[in-house]
Amino acid sequence: MTLRKIEGTGVALVTPFTKNEEVDFLALEKLVNHVIEGGVDYLVALGTTGESVTLTQSEKNAILQKIKEVAGGRVPIVLGHGGNNTKLLIESLNLYDLNGVSAILSVTPAYNKPSQTGLVEHYKKFVEASPLPVILYNVPGRTGVNMSAETTLTIANSFPNKVIGVKEASGDLAQMMEIINKAPEGFEVISGDDGITLPLIAAGGTGLISVIANAFPHETSSLVNFALEENFNDARNIHYQLLDLIGLTFANGNPGGVKAMLSKIGIIENVLRLPLVPVVRDTEEKILEAIDILANS
Repeated sequence: MTLRKIEGTGVALVTPFTKNEEVDFLALEKLVNHVIEGGVDYLVALGTTGESVTLTQSEKNAILQKIKEVAGGRVPIVLGHGGNNTKLLIESLNLYDLNGVSAILSVTPAYNKPSQTGLVEHYKKFVEASPLPVILYNVPGRTGVNMSAETTLTIANSFPNKVIGVKEASGDLAQMMEIINKAPEGFEVISGDDGITLPLIAAGGTGLISVIANAFPHETSSLVNFALEENFNDARNIHYQLLDLIGLTFANGNPGGVKAMLSKIGIIENVLRLPLVPVVRDTEEKILEAIDILANS
């Protein structure tokens, strides 16, 4: 199995559905080509943005296989695989064909709100069992628990070269900077929030796993590349061009906003699976207006 470096701009792929709420594999092919041709550096399959909790295991397997086929080795692929039952999470890794996958992105357990010690023990068990490098994922707004900088660093130092980074979506730049400052060599701090990517990279972060890059891969990857090159003037210009759209991406919940954007630009149908629903009409109108502004900027 050939593993490839995860760096730069990743995109948390949405899962397109038909109007009958079946997985739309033709639209998925179109989406994968759209983001790769737009310049993203790697793909994240079956993450939160992909509505993975509403997919059956057979659908997940088919989606991952389709993404691998369409990507054709052009960019690395990261598999989203998280849960709040550590034993089941480990066992269910065996249900995937991991050939062609470079790393696992594993979110902190949701709902049961483990202690920091519980998080350390959860990840230790998972990382020991994983055949691939692991990227931690901290998103307390969804999971109900924040993984502290100390906990992240404890896990990173326990598994050098096996735990390769953290997708940080806590919104706490001070916490992220503490991780950057004290992280072992080679450990990546990746923005999990499009809106704070620029300041995080300026502080030493190494990239982004993006939602909005589904719709605007060229602009998003250009922002990240400029920032990594310390060309902050050009990065700042793109940041502010995208800022209104980023806000609208999450106005009625993710991935409703970006699916509305993708529908407007002709990539997918604007369909989500319950309990998620499309954005309200007012948000949709604002999205269309913001897309027009971006196109003319």
